[in-house]
Formats: sequence, C-alpha cells, structure tokens
Amino acid sequence: MASAMMMTCSMGVAPACRQQVAAMPCTLARSAPRSASLKVSSPTMPVRSLRISPGSAFTQRRPQRGCMQVKAASSDEEYSMQTLTTWLLKEESKGVIDGEMATVLSSIATACKQIANLVNRSGISNLTGLAGAANIQGEDQKKLDVVSNTVFCNALRASGRTGTIASEEEDLPVAVEETFSGNYVVVFDPLDGSSNIDAGISTGSIFGIYDPNDECKIEDMDDPEQMMKNCVLNVCQPGTSLLAAGYCLYSSSTLFVLTVGKGTWGFTYDQAVGEFVLSHPDIKIPDKDGQKIYSFNEGNYQGWSPELQQYMDSLKDADKWGGKPYSSRYIGSLVGDFHRTLLYGGIYGYPPDKKNKNGKLRLLYECAPMSMIMEQAGGKGSTGTSRVMEVEPTEVHQRVPLFVGSNTEVEYLESFVKK
Repeated sequence: MASAMMMTCSMGVAPACRQQVAAMPCTLARSAPRSASLKVSSPTMPVRSLRISPGSAFTQRRPQRGCMQVKAASSDEEYSMQTLTTWLLKEESKGVIDGEMATVLSSIATACKQIANLVNRSGISNLTGLAGAANIQGEDQKKLDVVSNTVFCNALRASGRTGTIASEEEDLPVAVEETFSGNYVVVFDPLDGSSNIDAGISTGSIFGIYDPNDECKIEDMDDPEQMMKNCVLNVCQPGTSLLAAGYCLYSSSTLFVLTVGKGTWGFTYDQAVGEFVLSHPDIKIPDKDGQKIYSFNEGNYQGWSPELQQYMDSLKDADKWGGKPYSSRYIGSLVGDFHRTLLYGGIYGYPPDKKNKNGKLRLLYECAPMSMIMEQAGGKGSTGTSRVMEVEPTEVHQRVPLFVGSNTEVEYLESFVKK
C-alpha cells in the first residue's frame, strides 16, 4: 500500500498525498537509478513488477505537484498597520499632545478625507471653475475654494475644541461659539493651488495650531469690534508658538503630513479601510546627498533682485557643479512642490519681485506651518534674511518671502541674498 501511495504521489495527486505521506520518503522521482523495479499490488490484481526507466512519467519532476514544501503562513506583522488614530493615541500616552489636541487633529484629518473626495470628483460634480467672487486678497475664488473652506470650518466647529479659526478665504478670524473645551487657534489654507484643479494637477490643504489665550472671548460679543481686535491679536502669533502644523496632499494618493514638534510624519490614505496609515515615519530631508533641484517660478526672473538673479544663474552654471547644473521642477502648487522637496531634497522658493514686494505666500497659514514641518524634518525655512518661524505677524493675511529646503541649499541662497 505504501508503494502504491508513493507512485500516486509521483504521478501528481498532490492535495491528498501531502499530509498522508509527509513522513514517508518520496524520493523515487528525484533519485531513480537508470532502471528500477516497483512492485504494485491491489486486492483485485496480482503482484506485478514495473520497470521504471529515466525520462518516464514516474521519474519526471512536476513543479507544484507531488510532495512539496508548503510556505509557512505569513506572520501577524505582515498585516499590521499604524493608523493616524493609533499614532495620535501613542503620542498622547507619551505626553507629547493632550486629548484635546488629538481631537482637533482627527477632525482636520476627517476634513481632508472629505476634500480629497471632492477634488477627485470635481470634474463630474460641477465643482470646477470660478465661484464668481474674490477673497480678501483679491484672488478669484474657485468653487472648491469655497466648499473646502466650509468643510474645514464645519469640522473644526464640530470638534468642540477650537476657539478661533482663521482662513485664507475669510476676511477676519472667526470666533467659534460651539467650543466647550480646548479653545485652540487654528489657521489654515483650505485648498492651496486651486488654480490647478481644472487641470487635475495636485493641490493641498495647509494648517497650523496655536495655543489659546484669553484675548478672544465669546463673552465679549457685546462689543463685537473690540472682540474682533482681540481675536486678531489671538491669531497673530509667530511660528515659534505653533503647537502643530501639517498639510494634506491631494494627488495620485492622498497624504497627510504632520508634526507636533517631535519630528515630521507622513500618512497615506488607504481607501480600503478609510484611514490614514503611517507610510513615512520620521521624515528627514536629504541634505548633501539630496537631488539638486530648485523649484522657483522663473517667469518672474526679471522682477527679482540682482542678488537673487545671481543665485539663480549660479545654479545653472554646469562648471560650478561638476558638469551638471541643477534641475528645475515647478508645479505651481505650494504643497506639491514642498512635498517633493521634503522627500527628494533641494530648495523651494517664492521670492519677492517688483510686483509683489513681499512675495505672495501668507505667513500665518502657509509659510510658518510649512517652515515648522521642514525644520522638524531637519531642513530650514527662511525669508532670505531671517528665520520664518521668528517673524512676528502684524496682520492675519500678511505676506512674506519663503525659501524652504535642506540646510545646505537654504544657506547657499542666503549667502547671495544677505549681501
């Protein structure tokens, strides 16, 4: 019977024989001599002797059939994942953030999920094109600018932990009546790079969270003008006072990049589970080993200062860089260009020019949060002459020049601009 089972095993009836003959030798097909005899018996047949020669069906090895080793089941670690929620809980347990901050960040992540869905469906949901109005900076608002601002505001109000919000799309800061705990100040650009929406190019959301103070109180509603002044003072804090900052990139995948003052962490949205999953732990920008890439809008070159023009010309001098000049990469979306710079190295800049004396990027909800993220990743954020994080804002929508990237690249730029 054992011989019959061995022959059956060699002939390939694999599923039935793997367990039954696991302890029996099944080496006939592997080491058969030039000629071998095999006796086979059955209840209804007399004993017969079979001649087995090399090359016969009995001696040919059949891959994935017959006796074979079964791969061990995958370990639990292969299917483990750390979501943004569990990461926030761990940071809370370590005392890095409190429960109120975790709630605010979770609410922002939820808003980003909703905006990501709106961006992906904008072309078929009549959300492309202009909304027919302009924001406080005089910029034409896209439909998604308005919708994204509403999504952000609703999420922060629903969290119950936000006392004041300031948005690129709002003229002045807004006191949140629904707050009952936390009272954080949240500043944000709900949809950066919205001019790219109609072309399907990457966009993003940027946010920063400041500690609350007692300047802006709902109880002061009897004097709305004075309360608004206090709210502006509440919001106008330098980047060094930021408790957390982050951005969400809406592109081929949706990424949520965050810092709470202990490194920079990246999470990718997994649509299968509906969660942001840790994909880029403790990001560090490549410095001297990074790619030689600059991201500037060179269309404004003629309006730049002579020092900045000299800097740009030096990047294109192949002899200065071992025969290969810097490469230019510019999307026109701060979040997209910044994210590439963060992962690959190089420098991103939006300098002042003759038309825009202080550049076009806003300090509170663009430059300061992005500079904090870059610094926590080992890089640098500069106005060209000073650290962005130390600039004291005097108004909500104040603009400043911005240069962010690796320490080496930003310091090289400053060596020209500070002359």
